[in-house]
Amino acid sequence: MSSTVSNPRGILQSAAYGGHDSRSNSTSVSFVRPESESNENEEAELVSVSWNQDSGCFAAGTSHGFRIYNCEPFKETFRRELKNGGFKIVEMLFRSNILALVGGGPNSQYPSSKVLIWDDHQSRCISEFAFRSEIRAVKLRRDRIVVVLEHKIYVYNFMDLRLLHQIETQANPRGLCCLSHHSNTSVLACPGLHRGEVRVEHFGLNMVQTINAHDASIACMTLTLDGLLLATASTKGTLIRIFNTMDGTRLQEVRRGVDRADIYSIALSPNVQWLAVSSDKGTVHIFSLRVRVVGEDSHSTENAALLTQQTYSNSLQGLVSPATGTNPGSSLSFMRGVLPKYFSSEWSFAQFHVSEVTQFFAAFGSHNTVAIIGMDGSFYRCSFDPVNGGEMVQLEYIRFLKTENRPS
Repeated sequence: MSSTVSNPRGILQSAAYGGHDSRSNSTSVSFVRPESESNENEEAELVSVSWNQDSGCFAAGTSHGFRIYNCEPFKETFRRELKNGGFKIVEMLFRSNILALVGGGPNSQYPSSKVLIWDDHQSRCISEFAFRSEIRAVKLRRDRIVVVLEHKIYVYNFMDLRLLHQIETQANPRGLCCLSHHSNTSVLACPGLHRGEVRVEHFGLNMVQTINAHDASIACMTLTLDGLLLATASTKGTLIRIFNTMDGTRLQEVRRGVDRADIYSIALSPNVQWLAVSSDKGTVHIFSLRVRVVGEDSHSTENAALLTQQTYSNSLQGLVSPATGTNPGSSLSFMRGVLPKYFSSEWSFAQFHVSEVTQFFAAFGSHNTVAIIGMDGSFYRCSFDPVNGGEMVQLEYIRFLKTENRPS
């Protein structure tokens, strides 16, 4: 792994920072140095999985440490086996040497209330954040560290660990929070103070947008890489909605199904043409999007960007290639406004079936492919037909915790 964070030593020079008693900056090596042979004969238990920011890699937290995998081609790139247990959160920073780790899983001696910033190039913990309550999530971008607690989110500057923002939220046991990752936008989305509400912070514009996304509580959300589009689902799990984060306008709504479902993941393709959803119903759904981001040029700023919504009659024109399919609707959709909303819904364009008894998380790969990782230690890569949709084709299946996948 190569470093993409400039001067990581800057983190170590900030020990004098004070004024916020719920975190500490420490350069002490309380984090045990990796011992690659320490658990050689024990079967590792999977504790967590998470994509990196471009979904080209994923991290697996295990009962003995953590492992990093590349998706295309699939390969375990490295692992760290530790004496003192494993991690419930392993957050990567793209493909750099920096990771954020939070203890968890069976017999872990690393506290779930402390974030360890791990530099794998130096093979040591370079800083830590200690809190009084359990950490629900950690999110990284090249200039920010975001720590999510159940009722509050802390935003820190990456280089000097200075506290920049504190955001109050509704109870957030899932640790919902997402960030933009373009250098010219700085956007954070998280639950608001009321049920079904999403708070969107445009830090670069010093602007806050509140979006009333659902009647029920938010269950899952994601941003586009530039932070200008937001996709959300509620605990009901039947509808996924896409919003303009600049003004809160709802741009599109698609239907996963009729029955209540627990949504595990929502992913937007880099070209904002497709949306993937996984849930406890055992199906990964792909939807065609009919929204786009229009800017003056590739260097347009947030306030120069414009999100547009197209009508049903011209939803393909200028948005997606003529060879791309659209989401199917009910044969009674012509009676929109007369029959219940269900009959005018947009349904999924393509589907892939997985087990219903474990959690799966989907992300887009290259050339109309989707990667799916499961908490049972399975990895799928499948492709979908961008014209006709339908059942996706499985291209690859790997049990990634098996020893034969270990890097040589």
